[in-house]
Amino acid sequence: MTSRFPLHFAFICGFLCARMPLAAQNGAQTPPSGTPSILDRLNARLGGGPGVWTPEQIATMQKLRDAAMRDDYALRELRHLTDNIGPRLSGSPQAQQAVDWVAAEMRALGAKVTLEKATVPHWVRGAETGEVVSWPGQAPGTTQKVVLTALGGSVATPPDGITADVVSVDDFQALRALPAGTVKGKILLFNHPFDKELAAVGNGGGAYGNDVVYRGIGPSAAAAVGAVAVLVRSVGGADYRLPHTGLTVYPEGVSKIPAAAVTAEDAMMLANLCSQGPVRLHLTLTPKSLPPAQSYNVIADWPGTEHPEQVVIVSGHLDSWDLGTGAIDDGAGIVVSMQAIHLLHDLGIKPRRTVRFVAWMSEEEGSEGAVAYVADYKGEIPNHIGAIESDLGAGHPTGIYYAGKAALGDWLRPVSQILDAIGAPVLEASPATGEDISGLTEAGVPSFAPIQDSRFYFNYHHTSADTFDKVDPKNLSENAAIMTVLAYALADSPEPAAR
Repeated sequence: MTSRFPLHFAFICGFLCARMPLAAQNGAQTPPSGTPSILDRLNARLGGGPGVWTPEQIATMQKLRDAAMRDDYALRELRHLTDNIGPRLSGSPQAQQAVDWVAAEMRALGAKVTLEKATVPHWVRGAETGEVVSWPGQAPGTTQKVVLTALGGSVATPPDGITADVVSVDDFQALRALPAGTVKGKILLFNHPFDKELAAVGNGGGAYGNDVVYRGIGPSAAAAVGAVAVLVRSVGGADYRLPHTGLTVYPEGVSKIPAAAVTAEDAMMLANLCSQGPVRLHLTLTPKSLPPAQSYNVIADWPGTEHPEQVVIVSGHLDSWDLGTGAIDDGAGIVVSMQAIHLLHDLGIKPRRTVRFVAWMSEEEGSEGAVAYVADYKGEIPNHIGAIESDLGAGHPTGIYYAGKAALGDWLRPVSQILDAIGAPVLEASPATGEDISGLTEAGVPSFAPIQDSRFYFNYHHTSADTFDKVDPKNLSENAAIMTVLAYALADSPEPAAR
């Protein structure tokens, strides 16, 4: 991992070595001819000089960085996307409104706009209620409300709901350890806690990855042992009695049972009551899966001057879940990508290669937009020079993830020095950089993403609290600066990045 510490260490060592008395320097063993000296290696580590870019190109990157920090375009676009258009579930009228609006905004900047067809799921949330109707210590004639929300793609309960006993397990291992038939005809609760300590040290993605498997395949695992419905403890860090929705998957050959995310507080309450004796829950979910709908990726090209056929992608996903308004997931990624085109337009910058903005559709429900893109552009993938995706909110960015050859790290070092001025100098190799560009990454296209502060992202992710007010304007501008500077660096370099 590259961090600010080794860069500063290299600078100090280079400073001292350059000023070391000649006698002391001469006391060291002379390296063989052609072997880089320690000072050469330290200077290389520091990344001095413009790399493959000219001083004029470096100055342009600095100009783009500074313009991104001053310009509130991304913030204004985000406010309209979230407040005026609202949640953008695939197949919904709001998703189509967002497509039309983003396309119009890109046309207004002079970009060449294409609407790329994609067939997407059309799932509609209905009523969702839960209440405990029987439990140890119950006061006569009372019930307890349970706060929950249907998981994306869930089937419905009967119209009048399901009433069944609850079985609580912490994880899949505990489920396997239950005697055969324990869960048959009952509601299974997966009470697996989100690792807040892991998130608190900046690895929110790791904490999410450990838990999201219960949301994804928990319903199928529950159905396989005879459960009539499943509750999954919300995958997120904020205990404000907020349920976190998200996609679940029903494999072929396994019964589809109603599935809901329950708040952390209510999951703990149910688990505690189950440890004392029988607990009975009434659950009502009325979602519908309508026929698949036609939707679109929005593609907007800022044509290159020398190699317009060569493409650098800046992107985010346009759809969102329907509980909030999709500000951090992923309105922020959309608007910082839009700002890259906006700044190139406003500053009159025309790179050698085409910068292509893509607003992906249906990332949340299966990445159908990304699949359509790879299929439609299969023959042109060798001309994709780089792909950038932002889909981890709008927290302060510390640098750039890159997927591809190890040499990309050294190649990008001059770019990282430019971003050091906004506290984002880190370059870190990663096997993947974004769900929607994963097909391009697998095809060998160098891919990138901002490294973002994820300590608080999963407090709001997929909840009703994912709203405009959660976005810090300065942090949003920093993310726009990374997107724009990196896009220009890739698009205007003398030779394409290594692949």
